[in-house]
Amino acid sequence: MTAAMAMLFHSPVDSAAAWRGELTRLAPDLDFRVWPAVGDPAEIDYALVWRPEPGLLASLPNLKLILSLGAGVDHILGDPSLPAGVPIVRLVDSDLSDAMSEYVALQVLRFHRRDLDYQAQQRAAIWRELPQKGAGERPVGLLGFGEIGRHVARRLKALGFPVSGWTRRERKVDGFVTYAGAAGLEQLLARSEILVCILPLTPATEGILCARTFAALPEGACLVNAGRGGHLIEEDLIPALDSGRLSAAALDVFRDEPLPPAHPFWRHPRILVTPHIAGVTNPRTAAPIVLDAIRRFQNRLPLPTAVDRERGY
Repeated sequence: MTAAMAMLFHSPVDSAAAWRGELTRLAPDLDFRVWPAVGDPAEIDYALVWRPEPGLLASLPNLKLILSLGAGVDHILGDPSLPAGVPIVRLVDSDLSDAMSEYVALQVLRFHRRDLDYQAQQRAAIWRELPQKGAGERPVGLLGFGEIGRHVARRLKALGFPVSGWTRRERKVDGFVTYAGAAGLEQLLARSEILVCILPLTPATEGILCARTFAALPEGACLVNAGRGGHLIEEDLIPALDSGRLSAAALDVFRDEPLPPAHPFWRHPRILVTPHIAGVTNPRTAAPIVLDAIRRFQNRLPLPTAVDRERGY
């Protein structure tokens, strides 16, 4: 790796100290700078970022590579002044995939075992056994069947759930039924008693969780959104829950984060809210991946996690 390379770190949620420690332990010559202490912008070679302010990346005239601190890159691609021609890589880390699969499995099991109903009974001091299906009778549909989606699918399959996946373009995955395109989406929705969204946010997936989607699900289906807040048309969710079209929703991502205190999602009895923690990046496991991407870039090797700007992932 080239000595004395300069990296700018920017994130409103990740620990700069933790990232500095892990990266400089592995690359002692790394010049690690934390925004806004940029120094001379012309010296910055690499930017490791999460939700950078619009214009920040364009202010670095010699920027060579942009590295996302997460699997998603919509927080980068949404910058109207994003410098053209600078490669972007997303983070693919098995630790992140494990965390996401744990979160999804937790919420799927809560809905499958009627946890919200039993919580309500506890508050009312009601002792009543409720009808319970077996896991094999509870089909789960995954919107998004990439690296993380397949990891989630294997975790759920191991728990006994029939799992199918949907992608925009056809993708065959051994051991799973997969669907693609508009017609495939209708097929997947029709069989999914629990629908899980882990899609990347792109213009094509914006607002995919809407009244039309909910109407295509079996009556009383449950929703888990661990993708992006922009996937959900928020005003469509509570009517779907109150009408019984949906029976519950677990939401980890929102259009406005933090979720405003007055937002009705906080207080709805059939909505579970978590603060964007389904898959949290771990500097210990992710730092070697970041440095490997830089090494590959410096040696003109292929970047397997390079982003296609037109597709949005």
